[in-house]
Amino acid sequence: MNTRADLESAADLPSWAPSPREYDDLALALDGILAEITVVAPPDAVPAAAGVTAVDLTDLEGTPVARLWVTRSAPLGRPVGPADPVSTAGSAPGAERWALTGPVTPLRPREDGVFRHLHRSPSQVRADLTGDTSAGTVKVAAVPVDGPLDTATLNRLAQTTAAYDAVVLLPLVGLGSPRGVSAHTLVRVTAAAAGLLPTRPLVVPVPLAARSDADEDTALRLLVASAYGEPVELADHSDGGDPPTWTDLGRYPAPVADLLRAEHPPAHRRGLVVFFTGLSGSGKSTLARRLHDLVLERGDRTVTMLDGDVVRRMLSAGLGFSRADREANIARIGFVAAEVARHGGVAICAPIAPYAGTRSDVRRMVEAAGGVFVLVHVSTPLAECERRDRKGLYAKARAGLIKEFTGITDPYEVPTDADLALDTSHLSVDTATSAVVDLLTARGFLTAPGRDGSPGRP
Repeated sequence: MNTRADLESAADLPSWAPSPREYDDLALALDGILAEITVVAPPDAVPAAAGVTAVDLTDLEGTPVARLWVTRSAPLGRPVGPADPVSTAGSAPGAERWALTGPVTPLRPREDGVFRHLHRSPSQVRADLTGDTSAGTVKVAAVPVDGPLDTATLNRLAQTTAAYDAVVLLPLVGLGSPRGVSAHTLVRVTAAAAGLLPTRPLVVPVPLAARSDADEDTALRLLVASAYGEPVELADHSDGGDPPTWTDLGRYPAPVADLLRAEHPPAHRRGLVVFFTGLSGSGKSTLARRLHDLVLERGDRTVTMLDGDVVRRMLSAGLGFSRADREANIARIGFVAAEVARHGGVAICAPIAPYAGTRSDVRRMVEAAGGVFVLVHVSTPLAECERRDRKGLYAKARAGLIKEFTGITDPYEVPTDADLALDTSHLSVDTATSAVVDLLTARGFLTAPGRDGSPGRP
């Protein structure tokens, strides 16, 4: 269907980076596991999506990796919004999106992925095991793995696969599949477990993204396993994604338990993002600065301050105050905060962040990086914020000089998921900040101070 000339005539084709979930599906399609995929086109990427016959899909750096040949396209029939499961950054509210479906062909080899050097397509695994690309007579057990394998499961696995000529363990590293651990740690613990099995299984990471529909999820697991061999399921995997606790690590072989301890440090060593949200003038920056100073004074945690106004000068220069630009600013704050949390630090953020969906996006970024997200709503009433008006912004908004000003001409969506609400119209800075410190200490993210005022011990 696609000649070399087809593949080289890409100059006028639209292109964009698909969402993480779509990118995982793309990888499965390029491995021959999925016959076709569906991607959602951002409004600004495909102005006339109904007539598009092909699009190029890129990696996050913008390098084209595959071409999608569109066999079906349809408008989704609803506008973009914060709850959408696909990336909508930079899309105007109310813009129509299109779902584009079809097969893909590779443009160049992918250079990314979890443990990329361990990746093998089903045909490559068959070649490794039989010496060619046919199934041969080798009987292969293909075992999907989405969580750490404990001792009992390993014993059961050894018995179940004893009659097979070869075993392939398939850690599922796609979006939402690893349970209780990061994708990279899932591969590490699976490799450690494989070394304890008599069959010395081959470990092949597979980027299968989890689905919200249990039946679809099960069907795709079966499809992936069938591509690599005869499917062998270890257990029911519908029990959620809670990480192993300190009290049950004894269930795991020592090499696996050691890796799990490194993945899940005690609370006072975990990455933490304290995210203050509230109206302009509510006092969130003042509280954030005071919390920043208090944590530094304790001396037991590294801290990064990401105040809304400072970030706009240093990280988001050039962005305006349209909804899209404000959301982009919060997304940048969230990205930096998540990276701080990934490395075990504390990030304190203090933007207005008026939209619930954008705040949820930041929470997801932080949690995906292994951090803890604590949302503090500085709930000072609008009247008090306007009375303070240190920057004269409310007066300008009332006079029509500032458009889309939160609380006046643009909404503030009050959090329903805040860990703490603080009204600084009747709380002093010290009292409000102490409430935050008490919350973080009670949850173990800060250690209780010693009698001499020094940081305490966990």
